[in-house]
Amino acid sequence: MARSSSEDKYNRLRRQFPYFVFEKQEIALNPEGLDIRFTFNLAGQFYFHPTLFIPRKSFFLPDGAIAGHLDNIVFNIGMIELISYWKAACAPKLIIRPFSLHPDQVTWWKKLYFNGLGEFFYLNSIPATKDNFMQVEVASDAVAPKEKFYPDAGVIIPVGGGKDSAVTLELLGKLPGSIPLIMNPRAASIETIAAMGFSGEEFIEIRRTLDPLLLQLNDEGFLNGHTPFSALLAFITVLSAILSGHRHIALSNESSASEPTIGGTTINHQYSKSLGFESGFRTYVHRWISEEINYFSFLRPLSELQIASIFSDLPRYHAVFKSCNAGSKTDSWCGQCAKCLFTWIMLSPFLPDKNLAAIFGKDLLDDPSLQLFLDQVTGIAEEKPFDCVGTIREVNLALCEAIRQRDASGLPFLLRYYIHTDAYRQYAGVEFEKALLHVETEHHLQPGFQQVLVNALQNRVLKNDRS
Repeated sequence: MARSSSEDKYNRLRRQFPYFVFEKQEIALNPEGLDIRFTFNLAGQFYFHPTLFIPRKSFFLPDGAIAGHLDNIVFNIGMIELISYWKAACAPKLIIRPFSLHPDQVTWWKKLYFNGLGEFFYLNSIPATKDNFMQVEVASDAVAPKEKFYPDAGVIIPVGGGKDSAVTLELLGKLPGSIPLIMNPRAASIETIAAMGFSGEEFIEIRRTLDPLLLQLNDEGFLNGHTPFSALLAFITVLSAILSGHRHIALSNESSASEPTIGGTTINHQYSKSLGFESGFRTYVHRWISEEINYFSFLRPLSELQIASIFSDLPRYHAVFKSCNAGSKTDSWCGQCAKCLFTWIMLSPFLPDKNLAAIFGKDLLDDPSLQLFLDQVTGIAEEKPFDCVGTIREVNLALCEAIRQRDASGLPFLLRYYIHTDAYRQYAGVEFEKALLHVETEHHLQPGFQQVLVNALQNRVLKNDRS
């Protein structure tokens, strides 16, 4: 769609639907678990009722220790949940009814919304700015009281079914009190935690439902696109910490997630996985929700390439991990997208081609139809793909190392193509093993967690040196 027609559609919808309301939240703690239901409305014309349900399991604290601590965190979950519905028409005014927001909170939320919707605005050619995209109206600016509770040293580990969360689960899952968390479980996530020895009773299960009306509006031509899902997950993990009495929340976002998708801009498909979001979220939680909760990304000091090197030594996950969005409904690798190709490339310096072909179903580097994606992930193209892929540098380093390990006369199609590019000439001389040892210093790991991670990386490099 041309910019003019997209802009016309954006402006027309904003005139037609001038406000969006967060009306209320309903919380029910019952024998089955925790039920949460939100009510949003778009200019009084469309009403949305998304829900969350957390089945009661052994990790639940007694109801008396939970019931009085839910309103504030659930309200914050509603604040991030609503963005999926607001974006359908981008109403110029957001009205918050059920709770108060301090002006500093309003500023924080507007920053999250704007940056988290950067890809949405870009791909829809929407000329939004930080100042004009939304006005927030609240009933009161009184400060909600922070929660006072005394969590244990347990660790909540969100598991999505990909290689990154498998590495975190492997390294932290044996710590006392560790418990996986899965949102809307699928085979890859269930089989990943089973590979680590966790049963169905031993994980926090989050069942999130979208209101079908939103999907209907999408089909009817309302605005649609990417939202900061990981920010929603972040708030839900805090709720889970309150329900379970656990202090630590260990995400699996790596240093690579902070690289913009569009060079020279702040537009990042992975904004809510970035260090910038993580730092801001920690500050927000400590100021407005609870000082006791320690939200951090365990893998933040590492690159995707380093994570792949550790993962390659964990064969029990190789047959079960999946992180392809296109194949998520069938729990498979589609073999035709940027994420599939990127994952193959990251593992290619560490696993034989036959092992990779067994995982993905074919040799992705011998598929000419994936050349465009190769150009995107290596920086040959102007834009990276809008997917959760690593940095341009580490993709090139992985490809150069994969070529070094292989017979030049038998290279697959994409590697034969790649060796004639400027990208190959730029990175071919970079020392691969040195890159594997570099650990980023900007992170939020406490010393004990950091040492576990550094030991795992060093053990992997030492093993390579001996082999």
